[in-house]
Amino acid sequence: MTDGTEPNSEDVSAEFIEAGRLLFAKECKFVAGAAIEEMLPELELTEVAFAGRSNVGKSSLINALTNRNTLARTSNTPGRTQQINFFELGGRLHLVDLPGHGYAKASKEKIDIWTDLVNSYLKGRSTLRRVLLLVDARHGLKVTDREIMDMLDVAAVSYQIILTKVDKSNKSDVKSLTEKIKMELARRPAAHPEIMLTSSTKGIGIEELRAELAAMAEEIG
Repeated sequence: MTDGTEPNSEDVSAEFIEAGRLLFAKECKFVAGAAIEEMLPELELTEVAFAGRSNVGKSSLINALTNRNTLARTSNTPGRTQQINFFELGGRLHLVDLPGHGYAKASKEKIDIWTDLVNSYLKGRSTLRRVLLLVDARHGLKVTDREIMDMLDVAAVSYQIILTKVDKSNKSDVKSLTEKIKMELARRPAAHPEIMLTSSTKGIGIEELRAELAAMAEEIG
């Protein structure tokens, strides 16, 4: 769904919606955390990574997708997650929670460590299928978001924009922002063309995003 603020189930077939529901009903468990490159685990399942500014609602979205309140830690102090966290979903997919970027109070040293770690992860991860770049629908793309997009374009890693908190903006503003971002994505080589609209609190877009991730998951014979 690329316009409006309420994705509807007609955009994704009932079969894929059900596949997403079944996948995300399975156990999702923490398997590894990496604060430095040497700690990055060697994993075989397909990976989908979540990236975004520290206050974009990344943890809330991961928790909403997995129907868990505490899988990804949320905090009133953005930027507390300082490592890459790996979660295994039903033995079919790894969800990868990247540290939030753009938090003003982070020291230059921490920002440099984060940048080096994420760069190492992005460049050397053959199992990484896509990065979901979360963007607050109220604020649009920021400089730090574009820096991540540049990094992903250079690394030739597919990424997709996920607008969060769409319930906090009116439909016309979200539609205008979506069209503006789509025009920018058209000039970027690694960008996925579809923008998904979500709200963790209202459940908007959760079924559709589950369905999309299920389509990327490993098939179990």
